[in-house]
Amino acid sequence: MTAAPRLTLAGITKRFGDLVANDGISLELHAGEVLALLGENGAGKSTLVSILFGHYVADAGSVQVDGRDLPPGQPKAALAAGIGMVHQHFTLADNLSVLDNVLLGTEPLWQPFSRRGAARARLADTARRFGLGVDPDARVGDLSVGERQRVEILKALFRGARILILDEPTAVLTPQESLSLFATLRQMVGQGMAIVFISHKLDEVVAVSDRIAVLRAGRLVWQQRAADVDKAQLAEAMVGRAVPPVARSREFDLDVDVSQRAARVVLSLRGAGVRGAGRSPALVDVSLALQAGEVLAIAGVAGNGQRTLADLLCGLLPLEQGSLQALGRPLPARPRAWVEAGVARIPEDRQAVGSIGELTVWENAVLERLGSRRFARFGVLRTGKAREHARRVVEQFDVRGAGALGLDAPARTLSGGNLQKLILGRTLSGVRYRDHGPELIVAHQPTWGLDVGAVAELHRRLLEACTRGAGVLLISEDLDEILALADRIAVMSRGRLTEARPRDAWSLAALGAAMAGLPSEAALRPAEAHAA
Repeated sequence: MTAAPRLTLAGITKRFGDLVANDGISLELHAGEVLALLGENGAGKSTLVSILFGHYVADAGSVQVDGRDLPPGQPKAALAAGIGMVHQHFTLADNLSVLDNVLLGTEPLWQPFSRRGAARARLADTARRFGLGVDPDARVGDLSVGERQRVEILKALFRGARILILDEPTAVLTPQESLSLFATLRQMVGQGMAIVFISHKLDEVVAVSDRIAVLRAGRLVWQQRAADVDKAQLAEAMVGRAVPPVARSREFDLDVDVSQRAARVVLSLRGAGVRGAGRSPALVDVSLALQAGEVLAIAGVAGNGQRTLADLLCGLLPLEQGSLQALGRPLPARPRAWVEAGVARIPEDRQAVGSIGELTVWENAVLERLGSRRFARFGVLRTGKAREHARRVVEQFDVRGAGALGLDAPARTLSGGNLQKLILGRTLSGVRYRDHGPELIVAHQPTWGLDVGAVAELHRRLLEACTRGAGVLLISEDLDEILALADRIAVMSRGRLTEARPRDAWSLAALGAAMAGLPSEAALRPAEAHAA
């Protein structure tokens, strides 16, 4: 490209104590270009874009937009320069509506009244064009994680940025919605928009980007034109080794008689009904049966009742209609009862629900195990035992980014992906499960924000748990993940759950259609649809 770059990063270095998060990174981004920024969790991607947007101040280096220096540490200056950012961790006010969040900072304080009518119409138009439906009057604190990410995307697009930073923008979209977003991004790029695209979905990276840059351990180690690489090369560039895909190596044996199947059920819902929390949709007549050694996946667009289902199956919500049995008995709506019964819970929101940011890494690693005699005696915490267990979790699940403080670092200092790995290690460790692992795993968006290597490792561990006899209920919006792992798949739409069918009965397009609420016949493969 001969034109002057729209964005220039020169020698960006950022340290947190002894940890070097960015080490002399230099990059250019041109108008009409999509630059994919890749790297493992903790590689420095979030730190770099946070410096660009003014949330962090670099220890060395400079940022220029259209040849002009960008003042460091000033998000307002970044916005004025035309930089829009969709953060991996949301920057929304939970007590305000969607519309209020979008309007924040866009109107001067001396303006006598807010032009909400015009803003509402503009927001509705933006949401319609991008396929990002959300209620403008909904309170953000009542939204699911996926819905909040949609609001972040809409907020950036609403402000008409010339440089758009997208951090995992399609994590909660159906394939059809992702294609619609990509089509719009191509139109924006054709009109001169410059885009930084951060994603762990390598198919998207290859399809959407013009150029790819890879960070590893805080350094820029690899750059290439997207047209010249494939997924395997990208994965190896990110983690420094080949990453073989993980998938089900066998079909779960569903051809057993009714009595055998009933004896192996570890989770059963029959006609379950729940009003839901806040604005979350109710569950309406939901039935499912999860067998030991099976992965049963629940697909669906965020906001259709998945969070209500996950809360019900983690002891956070009471059942109001129907019946529920876990591990052979009904369990009360108390999280402690579910944990003590041998249910492993991987929550969707790793920050607000899965961890306590002000507690240390080692304390978070044993949070759900404090009742175990292994870690406490007569109400006194056995710190040495707890720290030793935490050290094993950190090593086995490759939790990075704690810096010099190590196990004593606050959990909030970890990157999103490394915090998720810490939660996974705590969840899948053997303590309280007779050291054989859990019998039932409720995994809600378990790989959201994880890099390709961490995803492969998590998938491997979930399948190992299945081999040991655990039943896995996988609630996910990543259809590639679902198709790779699931034995059976059901789709949730508007609080209702379809019949669970074998994985081979679904295609990617069929799943997308069912997630959009189309009739069940449209969600089957052609042969089955004809038979139906």
